[in-house]
This record gives sequence, C-alpha cells and structure tokens, in this order.
Amino acid sequence: MRSLLKLSPLAVLLLLSGGAAQAAPNALTPAGSFDVNSGDVNNVNNGRPSLGMGVPVSPVAAAQALAATFPAELADSQPGDGAEEIDGEVAIDVKDSLSDAEIDQLEADYARDFGLRSSDASEFSRHEDNLLVGDVDPSREDALLARLAADPRVESAEPMEIFRATFVPNDPLYAEKQWHLTRVGAEQAWDYGCGQGVTVAVIDTGVACFDKGPFSRGSDLAGTRCEGGYDFVGKNREAADDNGHGTHVAGTIAQTTNNGQGGAGLAFCANVMPIKVLSKGGWGSLAQVAEGIRFGADHGAQVENLSLGGPFPSRILGEAVRYAQDKGVLVVAAAGNSGRSVGYPGAYDGVLAVSATDRDDNLAWFSSRGKQVGIAAPGVAVTQQTICNGGQNRCEIFGTFNGTSMASPHVAGAAALVIADGVTDPAAVRADLEATATAKEDKTFFGAGILNAAKATARAHWLHVAIRGLALLALFGLIKRRIRRRGGKLAMTPFALFGALTAATGLLPFAPLLHLPISRAGVFFLSHPFGEWSLAASAGLHRFLPLANAAPVLAAATLFFGFRRTRPLLGGFALGMAALLVQYGVLADVSFFLGAFALRAWMIVNVLVCLWIARLSLDGKRS
Repeated sequence: MRSLLKLSPLAVLLLLSGGAAQAAPNALTPAGSFDVNSGDVNNVNNGRPSLGMGVPVSPVAAAQALAATFPAELADSQPGDGAEEIDGEVAIDVKDSLSDAEIDQLEADYARDFGLRSSDASEFSRHEDNLLVGDVDPSREDALLARLAADPRVESAEPMEIFRATFVPNDPLYAEKQWHLTRVGAEQAWDYGCGQGVTVAVIDTGVACFDKGPFSRGSDLAGTRCEGGYDFVGKNREAADDNGHGTHVAGTIAQTTNNGQGGAGLAFCANVMPIKVLSKGGWGSLAQVAEGIRFGADHGAQVENLSLGGPFPSRILGEAVRYAQDKGVLVVAAAGNSGRSVGYPGAYDGVLAVSATDRDDNLAWFSSRGKQVGIAAPGVAVTQQTICNGGQNRCEIFGTFNGTSMASPHVAGAAALVIADGVTDPAAVRADLEATATAKEDKTFFGAGILNAAKATARAHWLHVAIRGLALLALFGLIKRRIRRRGGKLAMTPFALFGALTAATGLLPFAPLLHLPISRAGVFFLSHPFGEWSLAASAGLHRFLPLANAAPVLAAATLFFGFRRTRPLLGGFALGMAALLVQYGVLADVSFFLGAFALRAWMIVNVLVCLWIARLSLDGKRS
C-alpha cells in the first residue's frame, strides 16, 4: 500500500513556503489524491497566515490544525505526494456478464479465503455497473488485490482512493463580488438564453436544495430547479449539502437570478441535479465518485461538473467517465490545485479540464497545468451563496472561494447555455466553447484560452441562423424550379413565409440583437424553430428530435392539404423544416439517441419527405 497523505496540499504549502496561504475551519478536510479543487491566494497578517477568523498563526500551527480534523482511517498516513487511500478498503468492478448467483459466489470465495466483507457500492450497483466495495485486514490487502487482478470474474480491483474538498473562503463581502461572471460575458450570453431545459449534475458535497430535517434550501436557490439526484454518502434520495462546497459550485452554474437578492448564476434556468459523493469533511471514495458519474448519465444529465480530482488514474473511474461520455454527457472537471500536472478525472481523454485564472487573466498560482487543460475560467475570489454550520439552522453566507473547483462550474454553466441554444452534441459543445475562448499563449496553462460565454452562445446561435437561412433559400430555389418544370406556379404567399420561418429559424431569430429576454417562454418559442421547441421542456427529450422530423409536416398535411388557402402555410412549414434538418445533417451538432451516422441518414429521409410535401403544397395550379 502506498502511504497515505496526512496533510492537505494547503498545509504542505504552509510548511514549505513559510506561510503565504490562509486556512478556514470549515475547509478542514482529509487530504491527498482526490480533492475538490480549490485553493487560496496570498492573504497575509503581518507576514503570517491567519487561520479561520483572521487570528495569526504559524505555518506549523496551521498545518497541525488541519491535520487534526482528518478521519481515523488516515491517522497513520504520512506526508507525501501520492494518492490517499483508505486502509483495508477496496473497490471491485465485477464483470457485467456475471449473474447475481455468480457474484454471490465470488463474494463467498473471498470471504472464505481473505475474510473480505463486501457489499454493493450502492442500491444501483447490482443492476447497472456491478461495483462492489470490500473491507479486509490491511495486512492482507495487497494479496487480495493480486488475487482479484488474476480472477477472470473481475474487470478491475483497486485500493479505495479518496476524493476531497479543500476550499478556503475569503471575506464574503469582497468588494468585487462576481467579477467572474462579467469576465466571461454573462450579460451578453443571457441575450441568447439562460440554460432552459438543460440538466447539470453537480457531483460534489451535495447542494442546499432541501427543506427537511436539519437542512434548509438556500435562500438564493429558491427559484432554482433541483432535479433528481442521490446521496451516495448517506445512501438516500436527498443530496443535501453539509459541507458548503457543492452549494457554492451549484450557485455559479444556476443560482437564482434577477430575484432582487444575493448573487447570479450563469445558466440560471438550468436544472441542477445534486449528486453527493463527498462527505461533510469534503472527501469521498473512488466507488462513490464513480457511482455518481454513472448515476448522472443514467438519469438525464447533459453536463456533469466534477470539482474534484486526484493525481493517479483509476480504471474504475475512467470507465465511469467513458460510460457517461457514451451516454452523451459532457464531463467538465477541475484541473486541480497542485500547481503541477492535471489531476484525474480532468486528465482523462474527452474530459474538459478547466484551469483557474485571476482578475488579470493570469493563471492562478495554485492551478494545475499541462497538455490536458482544455480551457481556463475565473477561479480566484469567486462569490456565491453557500451554507455554513454544516447546513443547519438556516446558516448561509455569500462565500468568496478560490480554486479550479470554482473555475469548472463557469464552463459547465456556459455549456448549458450553448446546449439550450440547440448545440446538444457534447463534442460540438466543447468545440464551440474552445473555438470562442480568448486565446492565450501558453496552451498548457490555458488550453484553448479563457472562457467567453458571450461569444460561445453568439457563435452557436448565428451559425445556426446562417446555415438554416442559406438552406431555406437554396431549397426554395430548388422547389421553384421543380414546380415550373412541371408546368406549375409557385404560391409563395405571406402564409408560406410565416410557415417557413416558423420551421427554419423561428419568427424572431434576431431577438438577441433586440435584447429580448429569451428566458421568457414566449420569446424562446419565437426565436427558435419549431423543431427545437422540445428543448424548452428537456434537452434529454430533444435527443429523440420529436419535433424535428417529417412527422409534424405529415400531420399538418392531413389537416391543411385539403384546403387550398392553407396549402401555402403547409408548404412553407415543410420547406422550413427541410432547411432545419439540412443544418442538422451538415453540422451534426445535435445529440441523437442513435448516433451521428444514423442522424445524417435519418435527416436525408426526412428532408426528402418534407421537400415532396413542400412541392405539392406550394404548386398554386394544383387543384
């Protein structure tokens, strides 16, 4: 077994640097390989760091105070730079093909030979991922893992590593609150939407979404929709926050906005799915994090935010990330606060790893860096509402925190805005965010650059409008020639134009230029084509393209084709739908439940049907 890391990265920095950081009591958490990624900037009292309420302490005293709060399992660990593990606890990924009886036999075999006490990682494990957790005498752990590695019934078995939170709040009344939202262009981005219909899973310490027992809903989350979720620590359906980190992260994504109180969130119309995988102490196991990632993917999240990480890869964690990606989820993760290489899960292929920047658009001193960094976002002095006193007695503050944990939710929120505007394929969302980022020289620091949500949403919107408009003109010319070739006459009336715009671009595609509030349902429907109206209900529903196909056109044909005066409306609608579907096929930036190849094939068939109905309906000479 690798030795456990007893001191947090912050405590180690205090010891090594002589004190350039500040700690806070509610940030005291177990430390090591998997952290919630946040840190602190230089706050000094007469050259010495202050602990908690600003009382000057020595670096050694600060480190001792931090170490004193670690759980008992870590009591024998030593300072180091390796992963943190729970002695005597393992994660076992059993092959999916095994039956319940075969899994029971496997557990019995290892109970007999090693005294292993094993159980399902959660109530979902036996039916979804066959992930077990086991306890064994620490002296027999290495032998157990060696036997499991050779067992053909087991895909992988690993020591139980820990994910953890280590944020440090500053003055909650910091003078430049929420400078970070302005820096990413929030106000301009809101001209294009507010994340309606998109679900973002916050895989963290929970979120203050619940009024039950000792917990209460955050006052500035009162208008935020919390959807589903699960507590993998307490094993119940209410993922309440007893730490504060998760609520702060969720606030950046979807804090209730324009309510006359508190702060704002970037995608304030989005749904938050609270998934608690980290304890009150801010740490959680490998199994809990992996289960949380899978849960979000299985329950309708389009984006998952992971403001946590660790230094070493894990096969179990990597497979959970790939599972989510295969289900069409954009996984966004903090790069880490080590000041060195990117941690995991941020370093996995396809994960959008986020580094942290300050007010001057420089890389924050604590931010991890490397070729895996995809994009940067503000992560210094980020202000949001969060809980205090363990979430009890309605204790809440507007905390100012630092870390890549705080940078990551800016990107997750911006992704929700882009998805709500019709770019729903995760690879296309990432490409849009990266293409519009403010470029910086060092790619290992900033990746594609610093997040610019305003440009990302504008690019997504206007690219769609341009291609749909061009497709509409081209298809109009094609239908006109076909009708004339058959001796007919094009019936292009105002009704036809109304139908074409409704289906192709929306009646008010230029609504962002007028600064109309697209967050209002009426404006959304007017500024988006009929085929995208399902987005307002759910981006998950939109994966099936229930309105973006030939079926609505065929349904309209049964109602209107028999009436000569309404045929132009039908024809225009069919032509506009064809233009929308052409754009879907050309860009393939829509997440389709059958995949990109099937999307293009499906679009071709539906475009042909729409054009056929458009030609029949727009021929003015047809009786």
